[in-house]
Amino acid sequence: MSADLFISYAWTTDKHSEWVHLLAAKLKLLGFDVLLDADLDYGNDLNGFMRRVADARHVLLVVDENYIERADNMPSSGVGKETAWISESFDDHVPGWLSAVYVDNPGCKLPAWLDDNMVKGFDFNYRPQSEQRFPGAGQIEDLWRWIADLPANRDRATLLATLRERATRLEQHALRSEPSQWRSPDLSGEVRFSYEHAPGRTYTWGAGDSEFGFCVSGHSINSVYVLKDPVEAVGLIEGQAPPDADLDQVLTPGRAVTPSVGQAVVLMNADGRLAVVEILDVQREVNDETYIAPYVTFRWRVVETS
Repeated sequence: MSADLFISYAWTTDKHSEWVHLLAAKLKLLGFDVLLDADLDYGNDLNGFMRRVADARHVLLVVDENYIERADNMPSSGVGKETAWISESFDDHVPGWLSAVYVDNPGCKLPAWLDDNMVKGFDFNYRPQSEQRFPGAGQIEDLWRWIADLPANRDRATLLATLRERATRLEQHALRSEPSQWRSPDLSGEVRFSYEHAPGRTYTWGAGDSEFGFCVSGHSINSVYVLKDPVEAVGLIEGQAPPDADLDQVLTPGRAVTPSVGQAVVLMNADGRLAVVEILDVQREVNDETYIAPYVTFRWRVVETS
């Protein structure tokens, strides 16, 4: 799959390289797939490197004065090699494939090979005499719009901050809906289970003949219903717990039991194996000025000898 952007730059100083990598990190946070020279070993695979660059949806040159010097006069340098490969691919791409960021380049100059080409540029120079001395969100948004193939005119544009808010909202919902948070492969463990958010109000652990589903719903301030729906049977341990060999004796034919905090239940799955679940804490739903979702904290173990 082709990258959204390849960034070509000169290793002028450590500070300059850090600036480029911070810019790349910002663009990655916006959701773009960004390639830097550190991602490509063109010393070992020239054809592979050239192909990745040529296949990129966009190429961005970070042009400081040292970049121009290397591109124009040092063909054996990294920038010189990249310039040769990028220039060979330039005519095979649509207008707007390549652009430039000007930094530490107050004249906004370009390498000589681009003198006869109309290339869009983004001015990221530090200008001590201007009101806005440092580049900021405006330049980042202009750059983002170019990478995303959006019009430069922002009259009808959605603010970048709004887009990030929407993306965050989507990602947070995806995390809340991720099935892995309602499952554990372990045969023993402990979890605080917000059951109202889980599909079927069920937490699952184990696998194969050791898989169990623990389905609950609210009952009282310190107890919950435990339903047999995802398993074959449930039972409530009242008083002293029996030996593991006798746990099946507490199973009941009913659909649910109501353990309180400090009590335990026994589950039997479709393979006839047993698990013990101890109720450690219960929180009922609170619909007040501050909403609190209901949850149950429990500890489980699959009975090894079952």
